[in-house]
Amino acid sequence: MLSRRHLFHTAAGVAASAMLAGAVTGARAAGTSAGQAALSPSSRLFDGDGLVRPLPDKPTVSDLARGLDRTLVLGGGGEYYVAWYCGFFHGLLEQGVDPSIAEMVVGTSAGSYAGASLLSGRFWQLRSEFDFFSHFPALFAKLAPVSAPNASQQRAREINFAARDGSPETIRAIGHASLAAANHLDGDGVSRLAWLLTGASRTDWPVEKMFTTANDCYTGERLVVHQAVARKSAIPLAHAAAASSSLPGVMGPTQLGQRFCMDGGISRSWAHTDLVAGSKRAIVITLTNGYEGSLLSGIPHNIYNEISALEATGTKAMLIIAGTPPDVNLLDPKQIAPALKAGYDRSKIEAPKIKNFWA
Repeated sequence: MLSRRHLFHTAAGVAASAMLAGAVTGARAAGTSAGQAALSPSSRLFDGDGLVRPLPDKPTVSDLARGLDRTLVLGGGGEYYVAWYCGFFHGLLEQGVDPSIAEMVVGTSAGSYAGASLLSGRFWQLRSEFDFFSHFPALFAKLAPVSAPNASQQRAREINFAARDGSPETIRAIGHASLAAANHLDGDGVSRLAWLLTGASRTDWPVEKMFTTANDCYTGERLVVHQAVARKSAIPLAHAAAASSSLPGVMGPTQLGQRFCMDGGISRSWAHTDLVAGSKRAIVITLTNGYEGSLLSGIPHNIYNEISALEATGTKAMLIIAGTPPDVNLLDPKQIAPALKAGYDRSKIEAPKIKNFWA
């Protein structure tokens, strides 16, 4: 997949930007007519599932985190970042730091895989699998066929990377392109992949403190899945992790209840730190340079502003920016081995800080 810095220097990137701008302008011009009419049935028919949690416009204490002490936020970034988490958590556990003591874990995309396996007691399964795939990346490529996109997939990818803001109209435009993509790995296949890797339940949501994020492809609304709403809509943990990682034009969309959903990272809040606002202490881990998104979308994002908003609610925050080498392909299985090492090496630096922060 083209990186953002490559995309905007190609004719395809320019065309995608124009396409997205036209779609968003048209949606805004429609105003309360066609656009609102299309969304009206969703409000009437779907709001009862409890999945929608709008992003607050100002620092707001989350009712999910009020009164909690330690919370953990895990951002996303393709198989590179799943592997990075495997190395990072492995190193932390070796040094006597157990991230699963967090009372609330919010996982987005790759972070949902890492969090689900960690809290399900299956982390070493995930770690062993990624160690295996680091030696045989071609096998992982067969398990998760996300390369060689067709035209409909490429359209969704280019529209996603052409995004210049995180407005509802932009997210809906990306979501509609995601719905129109003929992916090699869809729905149940994505869920099966999540289950094979994480060992998370395919029938229940057994871990109360695990939360995952996604986006409704049709409405562009931010969705948050946790035990109460998951059981209400019969959403198992492995399936929610799959929906959270359904990157437009790569795999999915994946259903949550009756909603077709895409990656939780397609948002103006990459880390979704607002969900832990009001907890005493929060560790936030993101794959970003600090000023842009996850490098898996063109939506801009300043993590420092998000941390400032979090701390304005009284939460003491520790930010860990994982980062990636320049121009790394986050979806290339050959990156698994260096990502494992990068995460493990980073744990040596962060473990003493985390131990002190959570003491």
